[in-house]
Amino acid sequence: MAIAVAKPRNVWPSNPLAALWGTMVGKKVVMAVTGIVLVGFVIAHMLGNLKIFLGAQAIDTYAAFLRTMGEPLFPYSVLLWVVRIVLLTCVALHITAAVQLTRMSRAARPHGYDTKESIATTYAARTMRWSAVIVVLFIVYHLLHLTGGVVGWEPGQFRDLSVYHNVVAGFSVWYVSLFYIVAMVSLCLHLDHGVWSLLQTLGWNNARTTSTFRTLSRGVALAVFVGFISVPVAVLAGWVR
Repeated sequence: MAIAVAKPRNVWPSNPLAALWGTMVGKKVVMAVTGIVLVGFVIAHMLGNLKIFLGAQAIDTYAAFLRTMGEPLFPYSVLLWVVRIVLLTCVALHITAAVQLTRMSRAARPHGYDTKESIATTYAARTMRWSAVIVVLFIVYHLLHLTGGVVGWEPGQFRDLSVYHNVVAGFSVWYVSLFYIVAMVSLCLHLDHGVWSLLQTLGWNNARTTSTFRTLSRGVALAVFVGFISVPVAVLAGWVR
């Protein structure tokens, strides 16, 4: 008579990270962690941009510092490229997790639920997707425009490391500033829902902190929006020239 062999119940996967990535919870955690990194960068970038109100020397010196930080231990711009690679990796993971999570949610609920809460959630999700698309398109243009000087310039108009000059010249074109402001509206909407979502995912939200965290997420989004659009508005108004 054959004897049944008991199978071990708790077997640790050979690749725990891959196993976690394959779950909805894992993808939400990845989105939350990368979201924290990206929100931190957005706030830091906004604060750096505001140096333009201190004058050309302040913001141009700041731009040079970003490329020389770490010297002489690290060569010119190496640490800046490390930061860029980390950010690009976070963006790629964030987008991939979001797309796969949406597909998994649809597969689990092909017909959805006919409730007001479901409708509201679906509307918020659609807003996040569209705002994400606009923000990604803006990032590509912004890098080509003010970082690389590849598009939107007459020959010889773009000056490397002359941030003050480039910002004033770039935002003096009204439709460039308009696109920037529209993109910041999308970023604001994305942050409002995104910060709230990552706080939920990390388990920091509960009945007592719900109101506080909603205020926090909206406050962060609004502060980022005002901080970023203040630059093109100031240029168009002639306050910065």
